[in-house]
Amino acid sequence: MATKTISITKEAYERLKAREKEGESFSVGVQKIASKRSLLEIAGSLSKEEALKVEKEIKKARKFIK
Repeated sequence: MATKTISITKEAYERLKAREKEGESFSVGVQKIASKRSLLEIAGSLSKEEALKVEKEIKKARKFIK
């Protein structure tokens, strides 16, 4: 497996270290973070009415899961 050396700030290192699970490499942690979209990326994309409809549907779906 090829590797690359990168430089990150101490703050970034501490944040990554805090999210690291036992036995998990930093590479795995970075892959998980990089592959997920943040909810902040979609914040504000729905109107209030649309958001209420989505919330209602989620609540309905959760009833079937229980």
